[in-house]
Amino acid sequence: MNKKIGLREAISIGIGGMVGGGIFAVLGLAVSLAKGGTPVAFLFAGLIALLTAYSYAKLSKKFPSNGGTVKFVHQQFGNGVFAGGINNLLWISYIVMLALYATAFGSYGAELLAITGKKTFDAHLLQTGIIVMALLINYLSIKLVSGIESVSVIIKLLILTAFIGIGFYGFTVHPENLEQLAPKNWEDPLLMLSGGMVIFVAYEGFELIANSISDLKNPKKNTEKAYFGAVGFVIVLYILIAFVTVGALPFKEIASAKDYVLAKAAEPSLGNMGFTIITITALISTFSAINATILGSGRVNYDIAEDQELPQYFCHKLWGKPIGFLITAILSIILVNLFDLESISTAGSAGFLLIFCVVNYIGYKKHEELKSKKSIHLVASVLCLIAFFTLIIQQFSQNTIGVFVAIGIIIFCFALEFIYKKTATNTNV
Repeated sequence: MNKKIGLREAISIGIGGMVGGGIFAVLGLAVSLAKGGTPVAFLFAGLIALLTAYSYAKLSKKFPSNGGTVKFVHQQFGNGVFAGGINNLLWISYIVMLALYATAFGSYGAELLAITGKKTFDAHLLQTGIIVMALLINYLSIKLVSGIESVSVIIKLLILTAFIGIGFYGFTVHPENLEQLAPKNWEDPLLMLSGGMVIFVAYEGFELIANSISDLKNPKKNTEKAYFGAVGFVIVLYILIAFVTVGALPFKEIASAKDYVLAKAAEPSLGNMGFTIITITALISTFSAINATILGSGRVNYDIAEDQELPQYFCHKLWGKPIGFLITAILSIILVNLFDLESISTAGSAGFLLIFCVVNYIGYKKHEELKSKKSIHLVASVLCLIAFFTLIIQQFSQNTIGVFVAIGIIIFCFALEFIYKKTATNTNV
């Protein structure tokens, strides 16, 4: 019998999924797009996440399952090409997230090594190496993965809270730094919205709560609290982090340190010690996120294959674990070595916005069964769709490769499902 988890543990799963590597990877990217309006960009993205959490909470309560998003899609769309394509997109989006976390690990790791004098160290070696190490840990011990994640959540929240506190104290010493946050330094609303959508990947982790609802104590009472507690807390945390970061450094310095800006933002108050502490926190956080993402992605891949939306080969096991772990890691290594941070972030955000649009639509269609407000589901679905197209249109002008990667992944996921279904049908005939 599975051990039941309490509300606090469920909220921790959501916070751990969101405050993984995302904030360390995309904060500099958000500032480069939104400038002084970065806290507003995080608010935009957070509100979409909060509305989507409503759909997830209602669906999780009605259809509790370790399959989470995969099972919600099946409830509405059955086992056809569309359902398979969306579930494949979920799996590939996990792979994109893994590449994003590895990119952040490599950037922060290279900067930490630079302090020791190794200024030419190749970040790609760190990115590839950390994925391989996490893969081995997943094959050796799932329990160790959970242990790393539990410890990591405590460490990163404590240090990020201290970072915020010290940052606000810095404003009392240097109030002129607040000038950068003035509305005159904000980008136009469309660019701020786009900035919020590019960094939407920093919020996607709340959907991991869906995988644990079947083990939650008193789900009727605690499901909504778990989702809203996790997302609400992270929205406030991200806005405060963005506020402190923009106020700590000139925009030029933020741009030059875009891939490791959180560590750079600790320097004005704490010098090299602050840079080192935040960098080590980033390494711990992204490493734990990589571990957890390989685990989650491998399981999603296995569930999709069990539902006959991918070849049965994906149900095979290696060393007693799903072979999807290995496939996920290999694809992530390819991705992280081919594309830059912004392209990876664009692809990840586009994938999850489309998935969340579909999940919100499912909530809308099933609102009577869920006993929920269909207007909230509808607004959330439309906002996700608008955000998706805003992201694609805005990024096309300055990050064409990222847009092609995002669109290419979406097309690939549905084409893969169409070919598999057609092949499987012909084989059965």
